[in-house]
Amino acid sequence: MTARRLHPGKYFMSAVTFYFEGDLNYFLPAGRRNTSFSHEFKGRVSIKDMIESLGVPHTEIKAIIANGRPVDLTYLVEEDAQIEVYGFPSKAPVGGQVRPPFIGEPRFVLDSHLGQLAVYLRMAGFDTLYRNDYSDDVLAQISSEEQRVLLSRDRGLFKRSLVVYGYYVRNVKPRQQVIEVIKRFSLADKLNPLHRCIRCNGLIQPVAKEAVIDRLEPLTRQYFNEFSLCPDCGQVYWKGSHYSKMLHFMGTLLNAVDDKP
Repeated sequence: MTARRLHPGKYFMSAVTFYFEGDLNYFLPAGRRNTSFSHEFKGRVSIKDMIESLGVPHTEIKAIIANGRPVDLTYLVEEDAQIEVYGFPSKAPVGGQVRPPFIGEPRFVLDSHLGQLAVYLRMAGFDTLYRNDYSDDVLAQISSEEQRVLLSRDRGLFKRSLVVYGYYVRNVKPRQQVIEVIKRFSLADKLNPLHRCIRCNGLIQPVAKEAVIDRLEPLTRQYFNEFSLCPDCGQVYWKGSHYSKMLHFMGTLLNAVDDKP
């Protein structure tokens, strides 16, 4: 039952009971975490709009159960409904998923505030689009058209219905952010260092030393013989000290991912 109408343009208040499971409590004020609470509303309101008004981005939701039955984001909230909201990676009831599962290895697009995270994800070998001049409209469009997971710390970005797959990055430090993303999307066994260009996201390829020798510093030319090239931006890579540091960094990421919370 929706809110009862008093006279044209006026409604009595209705109420529902919410319970948010697991990590979704991150977005709620302290008094509403890990407990059932009542929420008042009036008029005809979709569950998507209601949940987002409580501070939870719809992209964080795995499943919704209303009065014991699964519903999607278009569900118009009924008066006195008992609503359970499940996030990732919870064991949501069968049939309650609000969007198709992401098939295959996720690809990412990042907002302008996550530049260092973009570098780390590319360093780890993941397809990551980033530019510091992407507008919110462009980010939403890329995420939708290319089925990329939008990563951001701007909750407003995730209110756009166009964005189907997204994740609000909790940490503020880039090294913690990349660990967080790897854990969230179960990517620990998919790390592939020195596979993508950290400057432009292109796939790097082996190249003969003679083809790039005029671009090398004297010591690099003298001591190294194996090189790779990004055909998109022309960046040259070799297994120097930077490569060893990168492998060490990847190792620390894996150790951190394996650590118990």
